[in-house]
Amino acid sequence: MTAPIRLVSESGSKKVFVSALDWPGWSRSGKTEEAALATLADYTDRYQRVVDLAGEGSLPSIPEGVDIVERLQGSGATDFGVPDRAAQCENEPMTEEECERQIRILRACWRYFDDVVPRVSAELRKGPRGGGRDRDEIVEHVLGADRSYARNLGVKTPEAAVFTPDGLRAHRDAVCEAVRDHNARGVSARKWPVRYFLRRAAWHVLDHAWEMEDKDLTPTG
Repeated sequence: MTAPIRLVSESGSKKVFVSALDWPGWSRSGKTEEAALATLADYTDRYQRVVDLAGEGSLPSIPEGVDIVERLQGSGATDFGVPDRAAQCENEPMTEEECERQIRILRACWRYFDDVVPRVSAELRKGPRGGGRDRDEIVEHVLGADRSYARNLGVKTPEAAVFTPDGLRAHRDAVCEAVRDHNARGVSARKWPVRYFLRRAAWHVLDHAWEMEDKDLTPTG
């Protein structure tokens, strides 16, 4: 029998996020917990593509296979659209095997993002989601945020480096090594537990990959 999807639910005053603890990047929001769960289910097929890239089999089903293990009080950032709170259970170190598994999924999220960039239009459909940024602005935002997040692990990548193929590869390798090191020593990143770092970093890159896909203006047919 497939293990249930362990979720954390984070409630702000206007928005609720539900996030899969064991599947970094699978995190969606809604006005209520029920709405957020429905959206998470709607994104199963999209997230499965990431899981396929990671070589991690098939996802459990929603809603039958859901276990909400913690409910968290959110913040203004939650209402703005960010899963902002670490769960208490995310302070627990992972086994080496689970750590490597979550790193593979984070790398798959990076790969998915990288694959989306060249196949969407440079100009994206304008609208409220994402603040009206075009493709290259989203790429700049995501890579800059990745660099900022990594400082929590002690990874200090020069700003320009993440915008070169070799520099970005080295940065991502350094992030993965830092995750392994922090987890093995049982210590948190500077602000975030390692599990939450993985969840937050994977969510951010994947959310913007999906945004670009949704706003793509490339003609079809």
